[in-house]
Amino acid sequence: MKTKLIAFLLLVQTIVFAQKPCEYVTEVTDSLGTLKETKACLAYERVFGNTTQFIFLSLISDNNTPMLNLQVIQKSPDFIVPKCLDKNSRVYFQLSNGKIYTLMASAESQCDNLIYNSKEKLYNRLLNANFLFLKNDFEDLKKLTISMMRIKFATETMDYVLPKELISEKLKITYSPENFFIDNFKCIE
Repeated sequence: MKTKLIAFLLLVQTIVFAQKPCEYVTEVTDSLGTLKETKACLAYERVFGNTTQFIFLSLISDNNTPMLNLQVIQKSPDFIVPKCLDKNSRVYFQLSNGKIYTLMASAESQCDNLIYNSKEKLYNRLLNANFLFLKNDFEDLKKLTISMMRIKFATETMDYVLPKELISEKLKITYSPENFFIDNFKCIE
C-alpha cells in the first residue's frame, strides 16, 4: 500500500510540474543555419458586430537571434484604415513585476496588406512583422507573466491587457497570452 501511494504521488508530481512541450510551425537546419518558429498564440481578440481583430504572437530564433513575430489580422465589411510600422515602431511588454521589455521593428517601413474576400464580402488586413529584443537578459521573461502589451505603430499607439486565459470566440481555442514567454521562450534557446 505504501509503495502504491509513493508511486501515485510521484506520478502526480511529474504531471503537475511537467513542462509543456515545444510546438513549432518552422524548424529548419541547413547550410545557412537554424531557423525555429513557435506556434502562434492569440494574445488579443475583439469581435464587434461583423468586425473582428486578432493579434497573434510567436517567437523566432534565427541562428540563435531571438525575435518576436507579430500578426495583426482585421476583418470588416467596411473599409479598414491601414496600420503601418516605421523605424520608430516598438512593442512593449510589461511584466507582473513592473519591468518593461522593449522590442524594435526589424524593418524600416511596413504596412498591412489589404485583401478583399468577395465570397464573404469582407475586407481583410494582415500585418506580419518581426521585432528584435533590445536586451539579452531574458530571465524575467522566462519566469514572470505579462500584464500588458503596447504596440507603437507609425501613427498610433495601442495598449492591450493580456488575460491569463483567452477563449477565442471565433477560433474556438483556448490560449494563455499572459504566459506567452514562460511557455515559449525555452523553445527558441
